[in-house]
Amino acid sequence: MNRPIYLDHNATTPLDDAVKQEIIGSLEIFGNPSSSHTFGVEARETIERARSSVAKLIGCKPEEIFFTSGGTESNNLAIFGVAFMNKGGHIIASSIEHPAVKNPLIALQSLGYRVTFLPVSGDGLIDPEDVKKALCKDTLLITVMHSNNETGMIQPIEEIGRIALNEGVAFHTDASQSIGKIRVDVKGIAVNLLTIAGHKFYGPKGMGALYVKTGTKISPFLRGAGHERGLRPGTENILGIAGLGKACEGALEHMETRKEHNLQMTSLIYESLSSALDIRLNGSLKGRLPNTLNISIKGIMGHELVHGLRDKVALSAGSACHSGICKPSEVLKAMGLSDSDALSAIRISTGKDNTAEEMSRAVRALLQFVTNKMEDYGL
Repeated sequence: MNRPIYLDHNATTPLDDAVKQEIIGSLEIFGNPSSSHTFGVEARETIERARSSVAKLIGCKPEEIFFTSGGTESNNLAIFGVAFMNKGGHIIASSIEHPAVKNPLIALQSLGYRVTFLPVSGDGLIDPEDVKKALCKDTLLITVMHSNNETGMIQPIEEIGRIALNEGVAFHTDASQSIGKIRVDVKGIAVNLLTIAGHKFYGPKGMGALYVKTGTKISPFLRGAGHERGLRPGTENILGIAGLGKACEGALEHMETRKEHNLQMTSLIYESLSSALDIRLNGSLKGRLPNTLNISIKGIMGHELVHGLRDKVALSAGSACHSGICKPSEVLKAMGLSDSDALSAIRISTGKDNTAEEMSRAVRALLQFVTNKMEDYGL
């Protein structure tokens, strides 16, 4: 039986072949990077080569990159790290942040910090003027995602960065979905802290990094020995770090090719579905990640479509279902969608290895499912 067509790359990506080979080639590098003998030096050199590759991808200095276990830890380290340098204060965020940002902020609220969650437009974008208006004398952090994982909409990070810089407020962006898909250069966005997640661009799971601009003061979230220059204790994951470094090299080398390819794939799907079905585009065709489409199909429950096509096409739904109860996406609700439209949403996220032939087969499977459902409903 043929494996399903994989169109859920925003959830995770397969390992790139070059990344696999890099990890395999690092299996014999077992020394503790903190040791001064030959085995330790070999491990340390592997880590520093990868650090340089990550830094080159986002345009920063290698010493500004700190390795973590992934996007969630990087977000937590950035948010708690800044907050715990201050005894209380105010934080600004968007209302559509990933739980790895939103939940740490909720935890800080329980500790007495004040958090302002700003609304977004119908396209899912935050208004920089709202950020400016929300600033207080004790605002210590602004955290706004670089692009949204559900809709792919890219936030006005450059403008928000300028506001933060002018006010002397630390600025963090969760760039987990953007890195590897579009060019992200920290020199152009006045950001203090930026989150990277390896498994979103063909690197290993459980491996990420946090960019910390020189001069930005944050407190360690974990306590231990002095690894990662005292900011992130724990013996380094050499295999994961080597894989992340190689994924960054591939992303930098093939950025424009992958970007154009993904745009072609999503355009094929959108044009085919919009000409055949009554669909709603959630977000905009402009200003989004090239690989991401979020659409609502009138009359169809997203989770039913995802489940019904699981053996043919791997997709993501715009709702979370537990024990038979489905909750519409908070992101889509924040954009003003009705419960019905939010529950009808699906996310299609393509990758570098998808083909036009796969897109055609995926569209046919989607159309067949919708036709069958409509017949079941007597429509």
